[in-house]
Amino acid sequence: MRQISVWVSAVFIPHQHKLHLGVIFLLSLLTILPQIMAAGKQELQAVIQGNGNFTKKLYNILSEEPGNVFFSPISAHAVLAMAYQGAGGSTKDAFTKTLAIDSPLQAAEGYSDVIHHLNNVSDVELLMANKVYIKNGYGLKAAFKEVAQKKFLSEVESVEFAKTAEAAKKINLWVEKKTQNKIKDLIQPDSLSDLTRLVLVNAIYFKGNWASKFDKSQTKTEKFYLNDNDSIDVQMMNKKGKYFYKEDEKLDAKVLELPYANPDVSLIVILPNKRNGIAELEAKLAETDLTKITENMFKPEVVVKLPKFKIETTINLNKPLEKAGLGVIFKENEADFSEMLDSPEELFVSQVIQKAFIEVNEEGTEAAAATGMEFMLRCMPIIEEFTVDHPFVIALIANQENHDIVLFTGRVIDVVQ
Repeated sequence: MRQISVWVSAVFIPHQHKLHLGVIFLLSLLTILPQIMAAGKQELQAVIQGNGNFTKKLYNILSEEPGNVFFSPISAHAVLAMAYQGAGGSTKDAFTKTLAIDSPLQAAEGYSDVIHHLNNVSDVELLMANKVYIKNGYGLKAAFKEVAQKKFLSEVESVEFAKTAEAAKKINLWVEKKTQNKIKDLIQPDSLSDLTRLVLVNAIYFKGNWASKFDKSQTKTEKFYLNDNDSIDVQMMNKKGKYFYKEDEKLDAKVLELPYANPDVSLIVILPNKRNGIAELEAKLAETDLTKITENMFKPEVVVKLPKFKIETTINLNKPLEKAGLGVIFKENEADFSEMLDSPEELFVSQVIQKAFIEVNEEGTEAAAATGMEFMLRCMPIIEEFTVDHPFVIALIANQENHDIVLFTGRVIDVVQ
């Protein structure tokens, strides 16, 4: 299987007399972290824990809306952490609380490790990149520029935002390149203006193969139940194999782990036992640490039925971030990004947009059975059935020295073919 996801977030500028923190573009393919839990890395552990808290908070807010939910918490967290470096006063305090990280320095040091390891993971295509676009004639404060370049490995490029079509094209070409052409025309010329001062972009691209592929000849048309009564026809993939699995009584759900070619990366599928149980499951997950979801699993023979699906989402993150505690960054008379530009202009964020694309199918590469440790909790060979024929929750998780990190999570209500 190959999974391709792309996230983009943007902050747009209204035409008012206070100058603005242009656009924050969050572009990331819901993705996977390699082994990064180095002993003694307090900053890294703080970022991982902060991202976990941020993930839960943002998911709970986004899941209030009907339909599919799909987002990359690590991408949003990363680009906000970069903006955090330029914040002051109460705005800095809001970042500290919402990102659940003690200081900008802690965020920078932690993400320095995250980005380095993301860009060096083997057996999958994985890239994380940052870029700062700044208006011609303006400069970044030395401290902000240094941390952006050295810790977030960000490129810095001057742009004439007044030439809106040209500026949008330049940013869009970078986005296309970093996402393997999965996101095009992200920036519309009318979202830029002569008042735009900065555009911050975070891009993550991931393309991974299953450790053991699904046989395309076994994919069949089957029912997927939207609720107790309504169903749609989907292309259901079928496979039998040994997978980590458990029945979670507390969640009233089954949990399955599907590994990618890199054993540190896996897709977790959480399937409520009841067809209409997704709301109840999410309520329970709100009180659950997703990084612990793979504990106490065993590895039986499992008959897996998983629908092929493709989801594209566009999320305006203004209100969710306001609910999460970052409302001050959108307030013209309160936002404080005084540590970004070397000029005294006041900036604020006008809009944060996130876009994503993910596709799950049968494709994959055969890999040697290099599974780390197998916990067999039952002595008799048992064949379990895991039939994903109704709404479910997914999480892309990386295991780092016995620490699970949630890099992507979502709710699949309607399987879009």
